[in-house]
Amino acid sequence: MRALAGIVALALLAGCSTPGGRKIQQQFEQLFASPKGQPMLASGLRQYEDGQYAESAKNLQAALDKGLADKDKVVAYKHLAFIHCSISRERQCREEFRKALAIDPSLELSAAESGHPVWGPIFRSVKAGR
Repeated sequence: MRALAGIVALALLAGCSTPGGRKIQQQFEQLFASPKGQPMLASGLRQYEDGQYAESAKNLQAALDKGLADKDKVVAYKHLAFIHCSISRERQCREEFRKALAIDPSLELSAAESGHPVWGPIFRSVKAGR
């Protein structure tokens, strides 16, 4: 029933070209979307926590390629930035932080993340430069 209501709402909004109508349509699409990249995101985050950074990066990127909700894209980009920063790929680190901030400009790192000597300053620099 919920899916049917979503389909009907999307159909009604499909022709709406106002900014408010487009925003509502995007919210419905995200609500009823089935992000195909979710299993890869979960694997990538587990691998990150286990210190398997090369494998984690592959799964995080695959998750982004398959499709994720915006909040999950931010998590994936942030962790990809951490991985790049940790292996001295500053340009790629900055780019992944830019992608995360483009989706969520209010993004903040946790206290532990922000205090990291490598990616903490890079994140603050990227955020300040927006």
